[in-house]
Amino acid sequence: MIESAEPPPEVLLSTMANLARFHREHEKFYAAAPREQAIELQRDARTLLALADHWSTAPRSDPSPLNPFEGAEDLTAPAAMQLRGVLFMEGEGEPAEIGRLRRDLAAGADDLLAVANWLSAAMQASWDAAAALLDFAEFADLLGERHRIISNDWQAAHMSEGAGRLLRRAGEILDRVDFSPGALRADLAAGALAPKRLYSAAELVARAADLLSESAGLVHDNERRWRIFRARVTELLGAASSGPAGTAPPSPAN
Repeated sequence: MIESAEPPPEVLLSTMANLARFHREHEKFYAAAPREQAIELQRDARTLLALADHWSTAPRSDPSPLNPFEGAEDLTAPAAMQLRGVLFMEGEGEPAEIGRLRRDLAAGADDLLAVANWLSAAMQASWDAAAALLDFAEFADLLGERHRIISNDWQAAHMSEGAGRLLRRAGEILDRVDFSPGALRADLAAGALAPKRLYSAAELVARAADLLSESAGLVHDNERRWRIFRARVTELLGAASSGPAGTAPPSPAN
């Protein structure tokens, strides 16, 4: 049986240089994009809250509209119209904007869970690979930085997973609301479950937004760590390529 040999120091350095370059640039995106998504989710949560507030306080109505496209005053919340364009019309069913909001939540949940699964697996691999640095004296002072990068990304992955699960459950709550005007009025006249469900869904969406914002902060914390780690790798690569006159490439500590 042939045992696999450890890669030479120059190959290890080249690999680390590649990671430090591309993953640092990649993380610049994920230090911002989750916050942008969080703002959109906060808007969605506020839309749901606006509807729930309006349904909880507006006088009950039994209109006889002349035009099926008349706005339903007792169901349409002005703030929800401004935030998401949600307009209930007397002769229509569920507003198109509500359907779009629900689809966006479902798609967002799927995307977040997929990214979280990938990132968790990648961080497990990175954690295992970082063990190769433990015996190199040249990285003794940067072991904390490298492992902090991995732990930050790992925690961000868990936050993304949590946000995805929250959005999925919020969607499941909204699936239990019939948003057609007739069904809503019947619900509000009976037990008013619809606004209660919207309050709950809004709370979950808002919490998902908070988690995404916090995950972006964790990834942003890696910027300085990647910078100094890459500088060390670049320095050692330059020394290794300079030949006998330069400093020797990293070697295991005694």
